[in-house]
Amino acid sequence: MSWAPAELDLTRPNAARMYDYFLGGSHNFAADRRAADAVLAVAPHVADAARANRAFLRRAVHYALQQGIHQFLDLGSGIPTVGNVHDIAHHVNADARVLYVDVEPVAVAHARALLGDHPFVDVIQADICFPDFILQNPATQRLIDLTRPVAVLFVSVLHFIPGDVDAIVEPFRAAMSPGSALVISHAASGTTTAETEEVQRLYQRTPTPLQLRSAADIEALFGDFTMLPANRSTVRASGTALVPVAQWRPDADDQVAGSPASASPFLVRFLGSVGIKGAGR
Repeated sequence: MSWAPAELDLTRPNAARMYDYFLGGSHNFAADRRAADAVLAVAPHVADAARANRAFLRRAVHYALQQGIHQFLDLGSGIPTVGNVHDIAHHVNADARVLYVDVEPVAVAHARALLGDHPFVDVIQADICFPDFILQNPATQRLIDLTRPVAVLFVSVLHFIPGDVDAIVEPFRAAMSPGSALVISHAASGTTTAETEEVQRLYQRTPTPLQLRSAADIEALFGDFTMLPANRSTVRASGTALVPVAQWRPDADDQVAGSPASASPFLVRFLGSVGIKGAGR
């Protein structure tokens, strides 16, 4: 409990801590586990979707590193459980810079306890609905050089925010230099089932209910960035770009792609892509 603020309400489930539980993490409370178990009771593939999303994050970070991008801004980062961005990045480049941003006190407190005084990694508690506060924050300006390419990550966070989320993404798109990467994964709307309706109802009990959007609305969040084709063998950016996260450039380490779980609506409608600024369409 050293990483949990004393004033935290432990009686109400939280989506970030439920996600940690789905991933097999230990930074969650009884209320989170009860809520997550209720979700898994009606939709066990939600845990598969969480793992597929985490694998998508890993592949997107690896792609950015391969393109020479060595600084990462992880917005709505959640609890830095297994497979967090700085662990992925530092496995390739020990000098990579990572700034985590989250509004959840537990996520921030645990990240600070985990990171200690690491010179190239930091965390700030901030609401991503206020991009200027984040971009002008001293920690951002110390770690992230926006005159050079940066990877900005909105991974599994925008579907917890109501309203016009492009107003959140656009200032970051504008601040990014050419060659930067924008990474987005988002739960999409579609044909409903009894399972999907029940999961949405259960998330209504948390402070951050699900806000599903259409595939077209999610794609629009990339603005004029060039969205990479999901198939890594496709040379030109003319193939399908916004796809289920398990289908975005899967590799040998991925357990979900091609499995029976991949047909679940919770994976089919969990979409993701990576866009590059200034690459030309």
